[in-house]
Amino acid sequence: MPVIHEFDPPERFVVGTVGEPGARTFFIQARAGARMVSVALEKQQVAALAERVDELLDQVLDDGSSGTIVPALAPHDLDDQDPLEQPIEEEFRAGTMTLSWDPNISRVVIEVFPIPDEMVEGPEAGDEPFEEPEPDEVLLVRITPGTARAFALRAGRVVEAGRPSCPFCGGPIDPAGHLCVRANGHRRREA
Repeated sequence: MPVIHEFDPPERFVVGTVGEPGARTFFIQARAGARMVSVALEKQQVAALAERVDELLDQVLDDGSSGTIVPALAPHDLDDQDPLEQPIEEEFRAGTMTLSWDPNISRVVIEVFPIPDEMVEGPEAGDEPFEEPEPDEVLLVRITPGTARAFALRAGRVVEAGRPSCPFCGGPIDPAGHLCVRANGHRRREA
């Protein structure tokens, strides 16, 4: 039976980072009272989760069957711009995440599962098909539509706050410079 870190609802549910752009570690942090859980994840996971939360809420809003108000934008009073709470103790590194709408309670449900040890080590070539084992831990969060919009807004800002993108190749530009794959020593010729 896995340990379930359940927050229904959390007092605070945010994404944040630790470190300088280019070497940042991303965290989802949920807190209720003195209980706090921090889960590490990749930048792409943060971006995908934020996008999917907004898409899910847009679907619920368009459907019109929800018995609660689903804001089209994040409410200003829920916009959390404070840093992550300290100390940050990584509970686990995120692997699979699920996102759903619970119509019975009008909440967004987010489940975050750790990366299985077998995936980190990698299955041996020629082995049977990999079956994901039952996780040891799960972060389970149920949040209101307004909180979900605010979460997605903050997550988008956190992702964008990293290194600027190269206008030619789209890759990140480091403070020390950028070797652009589009400027590989050859001139572009006009057609």
